[in-house]
Amino acid sequence: MTKPSAPEFPRRIGERYDREQAEALWGLPIGELMQLAHRARRQRFDNYRVTFVIDTNPNYTNICDTRCSFCAFWRSADHQEAYTLTPQALADRVENAHRRGATTVLLQGGNNPALGLGDWLAYIEAIQTTCPDIHLHPFSPSEYAFLARRENRPVREVLIAVHQTGVTTMPGGGAEILVDRVRGEISPDKISASQWLEVSETAHQVGFRTTATMMYGHLERPQDIIDHLLRLRDVQDRTGGFSSFIPWSFKPNHTKLSGRVDQPAHPLIYVRVIALARLLLDNFEHIQSSWFSESIEAGQLGLLAGADDFGGILLEENVLKTTGHNRSTNLQTVQTIIQRTGFVPTQRDGYYQLINPEPPRTGV
Repeated sequence: MTKPSAPEFPRRIGERYDREQAEALWGLPIGELMQLAHRARRQRFDNYRVTFVIDTNPNYTNICDTRCSFCAFWRSADHQEAYTLTPQALADRVENAHRRGATTVLLQGGNNPALGLGDWLAYIEAIQTTCPDIHLHPFSPSEYAFLARRENRPVREVLIAVHQTGVTTMPGGGAEILVDRVRGEISPDKISASQWLEVSETAHQVGFRTTATMMYGHLERPQDIIDHLLRLRDVQDRTGGFSSFIPWSFKPNHTKLSGRVDQPAHPLIYVRVIALARLLLDNFEHIQSSWFSESIEAGQLGLLAGADDFGGILLEENVLKTTGHNRSTNLQTVQTIIQRTGFVPTQRDGYYQLINPEPPRTGV
């Protein structure tokens, strides 16, 4: 079998990889792929800053009618572990994290049919009243689509109602793999790939900046990963509204899908996804590699494969914890991990704006 050769690296702004070249990139030895991706990162950024955010991820409810097979977090409404937080209880959790240094709160929950738009607005008001200085980053595209159906209103109207409260960013959860063949296997009751993309694009039109995510390592093929990235790139060409791309691998413990996929993906697949994303998503500024979602070592390799952001310190996280993936860290440790990889750690906010940046270092 002939070893695949690297597609010619685009030399000029405006040149980009097509699908055929993307497939060739995926087949490269990991070192060659990382080198290409790192070169692309250096073309975009002339310094070696790596950003991170101090954030918290409380979940306002674990009741969910979507019941994805890859999720260990959801509970039915009559389950003894089911819960829905009151607005003040949620705000108290956020306030506690804010006192510990959090600047951003990522807020998501299950698709709970008992909650309506009024409940969402009450959550927002309680957090804004209790912690007016924290950046509120709530509700994924799948949550918006579910709530709009529940309210019998267009998604755009729900987006506008939230945007009018002063919320201007949206997390990109629920993307999984943006291929309906895969979604039909792992989350048949969740919105389709086209619907997820449509909600995101509509959010951009309303004025939101959003992230884009990927959960891989289950029933997808490499071609599906490429399709996912190219569909994101197409939307970004039209709107420019995605701020970053954030991948993570499926964690099988305690999930229904573990009967078909009982082992997590190898960490080098994570590095490969990050590198390919840097090369294909030429219209995305930020690519995230995380200490949390995989391992410290995989996160560090991701920084050497094109990523420029190290994610959040995560003062609270519950979804992956239910699969047994329970990790914690602190500010000093994250800074040390970044420094030992050869980069300059720099704290950012939820808008990817730098907080008290040190002078950048170049030439590494």
